[in-house]
Amino acid sequence: MTNRHYTPVDRLLQNVDTALRTLFGHPLGTHRPYPAEALDEVALDEQERRHVAALMRINHTGEVCAQALYQGQALTAQLPETRQRMERSAREENDHLVWCMNRIDELQGRGSLLNPLFFAGSFAIGAAAGWAGDRWSLGFVVETERQVEEHLTDHLDRVPERDERTRAILEQMKVDEVHHAQVAKAAGATPLPAPLRSAMRLASQVMTRSVYWL
Repeated sequence: MTNRHYTPVDRLLQNVDTALRTLFGHPLGTHRPYPAEALDEVALDEQERRHVAALMRINHTGEVCAQALYQGQALTAQLPETRQRMERSAREENDHLVWCMNRIDELQGRGSLLNPLFFAGSFAIGAAAGWAGDRWSLGFVVETERQVEEHLTDHLDRVPERDERTRAILEQMKVDEVHHAQVAKAAGATPLPAPLRSAMRLASQVMTRSVYWL
């Protein structure tokens, strides 16, 4: 059996399908087990429940952005190996989408109203990174995942210790993000200049502060 050759139009349509699944449907991941499955739910007071649900809403939106970034980068990647690497990481990020939404539902929360806006912006940034060249695109992955790792560490500090279900999800996500950064770095990522790293951090702060409430 020969592998099908996907044209740019095919890949664009695949990205449209992914966007619709990410924002409105059921994303396709690797179907790894839900990290919180074997852990007991604990009683949280109303303030704690709302707070943790808001944190998980931020994480969910972060994964929406990550999905869009990877899809944009895969669409414009110059080498097939880079494209395949981006698509594989995107599938793992889809696991995170499912896990975050599951936890939000358990906490009687909701996803962010701003997800379509952040998806569109992240896809455009990812596509631009891909056009800049594969090494720059991989460097963008390394920096993105490094900042996400810091973000997850901060959330682990803000989630109640007894909420083991939420913490298990965040811990596994953190492991995956570190792995994605290591893979991109080993593939020849070019470090991003300091001004660009600072701009990425500022954009992340805008996202987290707005999505906590919306």
